[in-house]
Amino acid sequence: MPYEPPTHTVERSIRATTGARTVAGVDEVGRGAWAGPVTVCAAITGLRRPPEGLTDSKLLTPRRRAELEPVLRSWVTAYALGDASPREIDDLGMTAALRLAAVRALEGLPVRPDAVILDGKHDYLGVPWKVRTVIKGDQSCIAVAAASVIAKVHRDRMMAELGAASEDCTGFAFEANAGYPSPVHRAALEERGPTAHHRLSWSYLDALPRWQHLKKVRISAEAAALESGGQFGFEF
Repeated sequence: MPYEPPTHTVERSIRATTGARTVAGVDEVGRGAWAGPVTVCAAITGLRRPPEGLTDSKLLTPRRRAELEPVLRSWVTAYALGDASPREIDDLGMTAALRLAAVRALEGLPVRPDAVILDGKHDYLGVPWKVRTVIKGDQSCIAVAAASVIAKVHRDRMMAELGAASEDCTGFAFEANAGYPSPVHRAALEERGPTAHHRLSWSYLDALPRWQHLKKVRISAEAAALESGGQFGFEF
């Protein structure tokens, strides 16, 4: 299906209106999975022309993502990845876990960005980061699109390796579903219950009477406030 390629329009606007010199694109993967971490990539691309075919990772086939990812890693000015583990997701809630992973990615960059383009509607980063949220930024913004592909390939590879290396994960087909719900994943959960790599605060456990006793209830008041608050910074 034809699609409009991403551009530097948002980054140019940020540079012109704020004087920012270094702008990072940030995207996440794994938010809706039942197992595995949530992964965030922060990428700095400058204003150079991107590799042919770059777009939101969800619009690319697995084969095309795998081909494009090493090209992007060599092409970007800099990138870094951050994860929040299933236990951190259970303890903090997804909003705070996303922030934790994003901060880890941003702080892993060799230079601190002056501004961040964040894919989506909500700013889960907040102060002190200067954030511009962009709905479907992974389709429209070059730096965010690059981050989306790098994050997706990295996490898919991580989940495939986990499925192959851990006996506990045998039968969950993480190499095919990356921890997201699928018929095979659901069947394995019903039969064997969640592994140490599953998110135990997720509602899928409500449909598994045999394993409901394992469900974790988040009790952190700070985490609950972050989860319900949505925005906790400012946009420009």
